[in-house]
Amino acid sequence: MVRPREFDEEKALDAAMQIFWKKGFDATSLTDLTTAMGIQRPSIYSAFGDKKELFEAALRKYTRFHASYVRAKLQTSPSVKESFRAFFEGMVSEQYEVGCNRGCFCLNTMVELAPHDEKFEILTREHQMYLAAIFQETIERGIRSGELEEGKNAKTLAQTLVVSLIGLTVMMKSRPERSFVDNSVAVILTLLE
Repeated sequence: MVRPREFDEEKALDAAMQIFWKKGFDATSLTDLTTAMGIQRPSIYSAFGDKKELFEAALRKYTRFHASYVRAKLQTSPSVKESFRAFFEGMVSEQYEVGCNRGCFCLNTMVELAPHDEKFEILTREHQMYLAAIFQETIERGIRSGELEEGKNAKTLAQTLVVSLIGLTVMMKSRPERSFVDNSVAVILTLLE
């Protein structure tokens, strides 16, 4: 008979995600993970596999959450332009107000692991493409409503906004002058004009 798990896997995975997000894959030790997750190594291996498999599970959990978060943020206003403005400005404000410059877990993975690991290259690229699809759906909604110009190429514009988001997110880790970032966001948003 298989013994039931004596811990909440989702809570343990959340804890692993937070420590990986804070320290990155390479700098996170198994001791860091057991301490954060509140479980022993055999339980980690039994539930999640090795460190890399645990990291992958944490990344997949994060990307699902992040995509849902972005989709919800872009539906906060009937105005597509206002939704994108609130999204980009909110992301910047949050970074300055919270004082946390961890960046995006997926983008951190893209920088740390994707150049050296095909699986993480694919996973991070899939998330970029998913964000582009969410942006494209939002832009197409604006075109259908007449808020955005009918001739706009929704796919290309969405991809450009994703590249802009990635650049901003990475830049925010270095705490640039607020006016530098605010001016950049203002220019990014002119793409929707």
